[in-house]
Amino acid sequence: MRTLTVENLGFSYGTDPVLTDVSFILSEGETLSVLGPNGAGKSTLFRCILRSLRNYHGLVKVNGRDTKTLTPAEMAGHIAYIPQIHRPAFAYTVLNVVLMGMAGKLPVYLAPRREHEEKAMETLATLGMEAFADRSFTSLSGGEQQMVLIARAIAQESDFLVMDEPTSALDYGNQLRVLEQVKALTGKGYGVLLSTHNPQHALSYADRVIALREGTVAAQGTPEDVLTSSLVERLYGVGALFADTAGGRVIVPVSSGPDEYL
Repeated sequence: MRTLTVENLGFSYGTDPVLTDVSFILSEGETLSVLGPNGAGKSTLFRCILRSLRNYHGLVKVNGRDTKTLTPAEMAGHIAYIPQIHRPAFAYTVLNVVLMGMAGKLPVYLAPRREHEEKAMETLATLGMEAFADRSFTSLSGGEQQMVLIARAIAQESDFLVMDEPTSALDYGNQLRVLEQVKALTGKGYGVLLSTHNPQHALSYADRVIALREGTVAAQGTPEDVLTSSLVERLYGVGALFADTAGGRVIVPVSSGPDEYL
């Protein structure tokens, strides 16, 4: 069983603690959604996992190995990062953006060969994006760009995908399309670590949830067990009700008056 493990992770900017004693395990074939308000430490957590921040306390392990001991190529073979926004300096084609995901597997200075291009096209086809291969990445909509970045991560052939608020800049339809694709990837064995500001996304698409508040773990478990009215109010300062519908369970925000929720 492939796993991404965070053990007692702590991080401080100077004397200001941002994360304290954060622990969880992400296994292959599941989506773990990270919830929390602005400033809760979500992005810092991801930066520690991705090694852009190294002076943390605790351990980050992938398949049992401390990530601090991995070479960049080994790290890329285990974890792929999908940012929420990507603005390349040059107008690369969609095909070339996906080929960049294979860079860690190519010898230095070796240009991609035909088999690499075929693999990139196959990856785009799995997401229904093969018709965009010759388009400029910068000409695509936000949802289309996010699909291409997912294709690039798949081409990297990593065990785990780390996605930092992948739907934050997308319209409602594209949010759902991206999340449906993320769910499909877990069915193919990928482990997905995904942060979101929307608890409904976690309720509908995640297998497990970890909620951060002021840098500590406020709750952790399945969405059905963890996502409650009290947790939503604790995290975001708003009331919420839960309703069961034909389309699944939904979170209904409750308007608040000066002294109480109406």
